[in-house]
Amino acid sequence: MTVQQEAPGGEALEVWIDQDLCTGDGICAQYAPEVFELDIDGLAYVKGADDELLQAPGATVPVPLPLLTDVVDSAKECPGECIHVRRVSDKVEVYGPEAE
Repeated sequence: MTVQQEAPGGEALEVWIDQDLCTGDGICAQYAPEVFELDIDGLAYVKGADDELLQAPGATVPVPLPLLTDVVDSAKECPGECIHVRRVSDKVEVYGPEAE
């Protein structure tokens, strides 16, 4: 996951989780365990290239193209509506609670 992957439109995407809204259901980790993981505090976080949880508020990771569907499904199914997928180029949310 060190190389930014591109979505079908040729746009690189990144994902982040708003822990203030996370309900700790773990649906994201079930859909895409390579990208999301629950920490001991019961909240979900994105994982860096070294599988380390990124706990800084607003921390983002690239969305690997092979996992795009799983990450999007995570955002759609999240009961806390806390998963945000946006374009890297202009930071516009394409999947998640603020997507148009």
